[in-house]
Amino acid sequence: MPKGTGEPGAFVFVYELAMKKLSLALAFSVLLLPTLTTFAAPQTADEIVEKHLAAIGGRAALAKITSRKAVGTVTLTTEAGDLTGPAELYTKTPNKSRALLTIDLTPVGMSETMTIDQRFNGTEGWAKNSMQGDTQITGNQLDNMKNSMFPSSLLTYKEQGTKIDVLPKETIGGKELIVLQVTPKAGSTSKMYLDPQTYLLVRSVARISSPEVGELEQTSEQSDYRAVDGIQVAFSVVNSSPVQKITITLKTVEHNVAMDDAMFNK
Repeated sequence: MPKGTGEPGAFVFVYELAMKKLSLALAFSVLLLPTLTTFAAPQTADEIVEKHLAAIGGRAALAKITSRKAVGTVTLTTEAGDLTGPAELYTKTPNKSRALLTIDLTPVGMSETMTIDQRFNGTEGWAKNSMQGDTQITGNQLDNMKNSMFPSSLLTYKEQGTKIDVLPKETIGGKELIVLQVTPKAGSTSKMYLDPQTYLLVRSVARISSPEVGELEQTSEQSDYRAVDGIQVAFSVVNSSPVQKITITLKTVEHNVAMDDAMFNK
Protein backbone atom coordinates (compact mmCIF):
# COMPACT_ATOMS: atom_id res chain seq x y z
CA MET A 1 0.00 0.00 0.00
CA PRO A 2 1.44 3.39 -0.87
CA LYS A 3 2.74 5.41 2.13
CA GLY A 4 1.79 8.97 2.94
CA THR A 5 -1.75 8.72 1.49
CA GLY A 6 -3.64 8.91 4.77
CA GLU A 7 -4.15 5.13 4.88
CA PRO A 8 -3.53 3.19 8.13
CA GLY A 9 -0.17 1.99 6.86
CA ALA A 10 1.02 5.57 6.49
CA PHE A 11 0.04 6.38 10.11
CA VAL A 12 2.01 3.40 11.40
CA PHE A 13 5.09 4.51 9.47
CA VAL A 14 4.93 8.07 10.78
CA TYR A 15 4.20 6.88 14.36
CA GLU A 16 7.12 4.45 14.34
CA LEU A 17 9.45 7.11 12.97
CA ALA A 18 8.38 9.60 15.66
CA MET A 19 8.83 7.04 18.46
CA LYS A 20 12.32 6.20 17.23
CA LYS A 21 13.28 9.87 17.27
CA LEU A 22 11.79 10.27 20.76
CA SER A 23 13.65 7.19 22.03
CA LEU A 24 16.93 8.47 20.62
CA ALA A 25 16.36 11.88 22.21
CA LEU A 26 15.60 10.32 25.61
CA ALA A 27 18.62 8.04 25.40
CA PHE A 28 20.84 10.99 24.53
CA SER A 29 19.45 12.98 27.48
CA VAL A 30 20.10 10.09 29.89
CA LEU A 31 23.66 9.81 28.63
CA LEU A 32 24.21 13.47 29.35
CA LEU A 33 23.10 13.28 32.99
CA PRO A 34 26.20 11.51 34.38
CA THR A 35 28.40 13.96 32.51
CA LEU A 36 26.76 16.93 34.19
CA THR A 37 27.05 15.49 37.72
CA THR A 38 30.26 13.49 37.67
CA PHE A 39 32.55 16.11 36.23
CA ALA A 40 31.70 18.97 38.59
CA ALA A 41 34.83 21.01 39.24
CA PRO A 42 36.50 20.08 42.57
CA GLN A 43 36.91 22.76 45.22
CA THR A 44 40.29 24.46 45.48
CA ALA A 45 42.15 24.92 48.77
CA ASP A 46 41.33 28.64 48.72
CA GLU A 47 37.61 27.97 48.26
CA ILE A 48 37.55 25.51 51.15
CA VAL A 49 39.51 27.85 53.41
CA GLU A 50 37.12 30.73 52.71
CA LYS A 51 34.09 28.52 53.41
CA HIS A 52 35.67 27.44 56.70
CA LEU A 53 36.40 31.04 57.72
CA ALA A 54 32.83 32.00 56.83
CA ALA A 55 31.52 29.07 58.89
CA ILE A 56 33.33 30.15 62.06
CA GLY A 57 32.09 33.72 61.77
CA GLY A 58 33.60 35.40 58.72
CA ARG A 59 36.67 37.56 58.20
CA ALA A 60 34.98 40.77 59.38
CA ALA A 61 33.90 39.27 62.72
CA LEU A 62 37.23 37.53 63.26
CA ALA A 63 39.08 40.80 62.66
CA LYS A 64 37.34 42.27 65.72
CA ILE A 65 38.65 39.56 68.06
CA THR A 66 41.90 40.50 69.81
CA SER A 67 41.92 38.10 72.75
CA ARG A 68 40.09 35.14 74.28
CA LYS A 69 39.79 33.89 77.87
CA ALA A 70 38.35 30.38 78.20
CA VAL A 71 37.63 28.68 81.52
CA GLY A 72 36.66 25.05 82.02
CA THR A 73 38.00 21.71 83.16
CA VAL A 74 40.83 19.40 82.11
CA THR A 75 40.69 15.62 82.26
CA LEU A 76 43.87 13.57 82.01
CA THR A 77 43.10 9.94 81.19
CA THR A 78 45.54 7.47 82.80
CA GLU A 79 45.67 3.73 83.45
CA ALA A 80 44.85 4.45 87.09
CA GLY A 81 41.78 6.47 86.15
CA ASP A 82 40.83 10.01 85.16
CA LEU A 83 42.56 12.95 86.81
CA THR A 84 40.66 16.24 86.63
CA GLY A 85 40.88 19.87 87.61
CA PRO A 86 40.26 23.47 86.51
CA ALA A 87 41.68 24.88 83.27
CA GLU A 88 42.27 28.46 82.12
CA LEU A 89 43.26 29.24 78.54
CA TYR A 90 44.39 32.67 77.35
CA THR A 91 45.15 33.72 73.77
CA LYS A 92 46.00 37.12 72.32
CA THR A 93 46.76 38.34 68.81
CA PRO A 94 48.84 37.63 66.92
CA ASN A 95 49.96 34.35 68.54
CA LYS A 96 50.49 34.75 72.30
CA SER A 97 49.09 31.97 74.47
CA ARG A 98 48.97 30.67 78.03
CA ALA A 99 47.47 27.49 79.49
CA LEU A 100 47.08 27.10 83.26
CA LEU A 101 45.99 23.61 84.36
CA THR A 102 45.59 22.30 87.91
CA ILE A 103 45.18 18.53 88.21
CA ASP A 104 43.98 16.71 91.32
CA LEU A 105 46.27 13.71 92.03
CA THR A 106 44.34 12.21 94.96
CA PRO A 107 42.75 9.47 92.77
CA VAL A 108 46.25 7.98 92.31
CA GLY A 109 47.11 8.11 96.01
CA MET A 110 48.86 11.49 96.16
CA SER A 111 47.79 14.25 98.52
CA GLU A 112 48.79 17.19 96.31
CA THR A 113 47.80 18.80 93.06
CA MET A 114 49.94 19.27 89.97
CA THR A 115 49.97 22.68 88.31
CA ILE A 116 51.06 23.11 84.68
CA ASP A 117 51.64 26.64 83.40
CA GLN A 118 52.60 26.85 79.72
CA ARG A 119 53.37 30.28 78.26
CA PHE A 120 54.31 31.63 74.85
CA ASN A 121 54.96 35.33 74.24
CA GLY A 122 55.14 35.15 70.46
CA THR A 123 58.86 34.43 70.40
CA GLU A 124 59.79 32.24 73.36
CA GLY A 125 57.95 29.54 75.27
CA TRP A 126 58.15 27.97 78.71
CA ALA A 127 56.43 25.14 80.54
CA LYS A 128 56.33 25.11 84.34
CA ASN A 129 55.35 21.93 86.13
CA SER A 130 54.96 22.20 89.91
CA MET A 131 56.44 18.70 90.25
CA GLN A 132 59.24 18.96 87.69
CA GLY A 133 60.25 22.63 87.49
CA ASP A 134 60.66 24.95 84.50
CA THR A 135 61.41 23.85 80.94
CA GLN A 136 62.25 26.06 77.97
CA ILE A 137 60.22 25.11 74.91
CA THR A 138 62.38 24.68 71.81
CA GLY A 139 62.51 22.99 68.42
CA ASN A 140 59.37 21.56 66.85
CA GLN A 141 57.13 22.54 69.77
CA LEU A 142 58.27 26.16 69.58
CA ASP A 143 57.75 26.30 65.80
CA ASN A 144 54.20 24.96 66.23
CA MET A 145 53.42 27.63 68.83
CA LYS A 146 54.68 30.32 66.47
CA ASN A 147 52.38 28.96 63.75
CA SER A 148 49.27 29.05 65.99
CA MET A 149 47.96 32.44 64.93
CA PHE A 150 44.90 33.81 66.73
CA PRO A 151 41.97 33.88 66.05
CA SER A 152 42.70 31.58 63.07
CA SER A 153 45.94 30.57 61.41
CA LEU A 154 44.09 30.37 58.08
CA LEU A 155 43.38 34.10 57.95
CA THR A 156 46.93 34.91 56.81
CA TYR A 157 48.38 31.52 55.92
CA LYS A 158 49.78 32.68 52.58
CA GLU A 159 51.53 35.63 54.19
CA GLN A 160 53.07 33.21 56.70
CA GLY A 161 54.45 31.06 53.89
CA THR A 162 52.17 28.11 54.62
CA LYS A 163 51.08 25.78 51.82
CA ILE A 164 47.65 24.09 51.79
CA ASP A 165 46.73 21.14 49.57
CA VAL A 166 43.39 19.35 49.14
CA LEU A 167 43.73 15.62 49.81
CA PRO A 168 41.23 12.86 48.94
CA LYS A 169 38.28 12.73 51.32
CA GLU A 170 38.45 10.30 54.22
CA THR A 171 35.65 8.50 56.03
CA ILE A 172 35.91 8.70 59.82
CA GLY A 173 33.18 7.54 62.15
CA GLY A 174 30.99 6.71 59.17
CA LYS A 175 31.18 10.24 57.75
CA GLU A 176 33.14 11.42 54.73
CA LEU A 177 35.26 14.46 55.61
CA ILE A 178 37.11 17.10 53.60
CA VAL A 179 40.87 16.83 54.20
CA LEU A 180 43.40 19.65 53.91
CA GLN A 181 47.13 19.17 54.30
CA VAL A 182 48.77 22.19 55.93
CA THR A 183 52.53 22.58 55.43
CA PRO A 184 54.16 25.54 57.22
CA LYS A 185 57.66 26.87 56.52
CA ALA A 186 58.78 25.39 59.84
CA GLY A 187 57.05 23.08 62.29
CA SER A 188 54.72 20.11 61.88
CA THR A 189 52.80 19.33 58.72
CA SER A 190 49.21 18.60 59.74
CA LYS A 191 45.92 17.40 58.28
CA MET A 192 42.69 19.28 58.92
CA TYR A 193 39.39 17.42 58.66
CA LEU A 194 36.33 19.55 57.90
CA ASP A 195 32.66 18.61 58.02
CA PRO A 196 31.42 18.93 54.40
CA GLN A 197 28.03 20.25 55.58
CA THR A 198 29.20 22.87 58.11
CA TYR A 199 32.84 23.40 57.07
CA LEU A 200 33.77 23.39 60.76
CA LEU A 201 36.96 21.70 61.92
CA VAL A 202 36.22 18.34 63.55
CA ARG A 203 39.70 16.80 63.69
CA SER A 204 43.35 17.61 63.11
CA VAL A 205 46.33 15.26 63.05
CA ALA A 206 50.03 16.17 63.23
CA ARG A 207 53.36 14.55 63.96
CA ILE A 208 55.05 16.41 66.78
CA SER A 209 58.31 15.90 68.63
CA SER A 210 59.71 16.85 72.02
CA PRO A 211 62.86 15.98 73.98
CA GLU A 212 60.74 14.15 76.58
CA VAL A 213 58.86 11.67 74.35
CA GLY A 214 60.48 11.95 70.92
CA GLU A 215 58.31 11.97 67.79
CA LEU A 216 54.68 10.91 67.90
CA GLU A 217 51.34 11.51 66.20
CA GLN A 218 48.82 13.69 68.01
CA THR A 219 45.12 13.81 67.14
CA SER A 220 42.87 16.66 68.20
CA GLU A 221 39.08 16.31 67.98
CA GLN A 222 36.81 19.36 68.20
CA SER A 223 33.09 19.30 68.97
CA ASP A 224 30.23 21.06 70.79
CA TYR A 225 30.55 24.28 68.77
CA ARG A 226 28.81 27.32 70.24
CA ALA A 227 28.54 30.90 69.02
CA VAL A 228 30.36 33.49 71.16
CA ASP A 229 30.17 37.05 69.83
CA GLY A 230 29.30 35.61 66.43
CA ILE A 231 32.34 33.29 66.43
CA GLN A 232 31.95 29.50 66.50
CA VAL A 233 34.06 28.04 69.34
CA ALA A 234 34.60 24.33 70.07
CA PHE A 235 33.69 23.83 73.74
CA SER A 236 35.13 20.31 73.74
CA VAL A 237 38.64 19.43 72.56
CA VAL A 238 40.20 15.99 72.98
CA ASN A 239 43.96 15.71 72.36
CA SER A 240 45.26 12.15 72.18
CA SER A 241 48.56 10.45 71.40
CA PRO A 242 50.15 7.06 72.14
CA VAL A 243 51.32 8.40 75.54
CA GLN A 244 48.36 10.41 76.82
CA LYS A 245 44.81 11.68 76.36
CA ILE A 246 43.74 15.13 77.53
CA THR A 247 40.18 16.46 77.32
CA ILE A 248 39.42 20.17 77.67
CA THR A 249 35.78 21.03 78.34
CA LEU A 250 34.98 24.74 78.35
CA LYS A 251 32.36 26.40 80.53
CA THR A 252 32.80 30.06 79.62
CA VAL A 253 34.47 31.94 76.77
CA GLU A 254 35.08 35.71 76.69
CA HIS A 255 36.51 37.78 73.86
CA ASN A 256 38.48 41.02 73.87
CA VAL A 257 39.48 40.69 77.52
CA ALA A 258 42.30 43.06 78.54
CA MET A 259 45.53 41.08 78.90
CA ASP A 260 48.93 42.41 79.90
CA ASP A 261 51.67 41.04 77.63
CA ALA A 262 53.69 40.27 80.77
CA MET A 263 51.36 37.38 81.62
CA PHE A 264 52.75 35.46 78.62
CA ASN A 265 56.39 35.88 79.66
CA LYS A 266 58.45 33.52 81.82
